[in-house]
Amino acid sequence: MNENVPVNQTTKQPRDAANWAKSGENLKVGELPREATNLNVEGRRVVGPLEGFGQLWQKTYRVRLSGTSVTPTEVVKVWKEHFPEFQPPSNRFYPSVAGVQPGEVVMINAMTPGGPVSTGVMVLYSDEESFTLMTPQGHPESGWVTFSAFEEDGVTVAQVQSLARANDPIYEMAFRLIGASMQEQIWTHVLTSLARHYDVQGAVSVQKTCVDPKLQWSGFKNLRHNAQIITLLYTLGTPFRWVFSRGKKA
Repeated sequence: MNENVPVNQTTKQPRDAANWAKSGENLKVGELPREATNLNVEGRRVVGPLEGFGQLWQKTYRVRLSGTSVTPTEVVKVWKEHFPEFQPPSNRFYPSVAGVQPGEVVMINAMTPGGPVSTGVMVLYSDEESFTLMTPQGHPESGWVTFSAFEEDGVTVAQVQSLARANDPIYEMAFRLIGASMQEQIWTHVLTSLARHYDVQGAVSVQKTCVDPKLQWSGFKNLRHNAQIITLLYTLGTPFRWVFSRGKKA
C-alpha cells in the first residue's frame, strides 16, 4: 500500500459500484421462463472487444422522441421493463426473474439465416439512464452494447451504441455477408418499437465507424465455443434425447 495515500481513500468503494456486475466470475443463469432454452451461457465468461476475431466496429443508433414530454429516466425504465417486447419476432429475449440488474443474465433464443442460435448476454452495468449488456464466449460478437437516453435541444433521445467485433472466423464471414445488415435492422426495429410506445414515428439514424480493420488471428480458437454450431448440433440431437428419455422411463 502507498503510505502517502490515506487508508480510507484506498478502501472506499466507487459511488456507482452497485451499478456494476461483479468481475471475475463465470456466468450463472438465474430462474428463467420455461420456454427459454438455456444453452451456451452457464459457466462461460464474458468477453470484450479486445478478445474477438473480426474487425472492430462502433455503431450508434438514435431516435428522437419529438412531441413527447417523457424524460430520459422514464424511457430507460420502460426500456428495461419491456425489453423483450421491443425485439423483432426472430429475437426472443428472456431476462431473469430479477430483471435488468447488474450481473443478471438475459437469455437469447434467435433464428438466423444460418439456423437457430441460443446464447445470452450479461448485464454489465445498469442505472437510471442507461444499461450495458456484455457478450459471453460463443456469442456472435465479442463486446458490449449500451442502451441509454439523454436530452438534446429539449428533446429526449434514445440511443443504442455497440462496440464489438465478430467472435470467430465463421461469425466474421457471416457478418460480412448478411449479419451486419441484419444486426442494424434489429436495433433499428428496437428503437422504432420504443418510439412507437410513445406514439412517435421517428426515423432512426445510424452511424458506423470501423475502429480497427485488422483481424485478430489469436481469436481463431474461439470457434470451439461457437454458439451457432453448438445450437445446431443440440437441435439435431433432440429426437435422440427424446428416444433416450423415453427408454429410461420404460
